[in-house]
Amino acid sequence: MPEHPAYRQILTVLTDTGHPMRARDICEALDLPILPKNTEGTRSKLKRLVIRGILTEPEPGSFTQPRP
Repeated sequence: MPEHPAYRQILTVLTDTGHPMRARDICEALDLPILPKNTEGTRSKLKRLVIRGILTEPEPGSFTQPRP
């Protein structure tokens, strides 16, 4: 699991909602302004979590935790 607090915050949001979310929705949940730099930064973090096998991307741009 990545150590940076932003990754933990993203994972907490996804755990709390329990359903796939888009980068913009995660920014809103984290009270980040909906600006391209925030949504793109969040999206790149989500993609890194997918590469590490921590999240899945069931549809393009939609991220969730793997089902057990």
